[in-house]
Amino acid sequence: MKNSFFEQVYSTVRLIPAGEVASYGQIAQALDAPRHARVVGWAMRKAPADIPSHRVVKKGGELPDQAVFSGISQKQRLEAEGVQFSSEGKVNMEEHSWTGY
Repeated sequence: MKNSFFEQVYSTVRLIPAGEVASYGQIAQALDAPRHARVVGWAMRKAPADIPSHRVVKKGGELPDQAVFSGISQKQRLEAEGVQFSSEGKVNMEEHSWTGY
């Protein structure tokens, strides 16, 4: 089951366009599994390179531990796509939250 849920997560994350982000909880909600936000996080840690996992953030726009990403930081990737951050370093969710699910 975990692998099939991970594949559903990956299919959903692939839909997030550049310049937008979704929280782990939003992805779980989109998959009708609102109590599985943590599992979405696990899926992002295991995500293949072709998954835009840098577009998935914590609730409230916080960035996860940088150990998730190798090389270019998540913040740098998002900034390159035009995502704006608050002075506290959080994604401006009002401006950049994905609503396509």
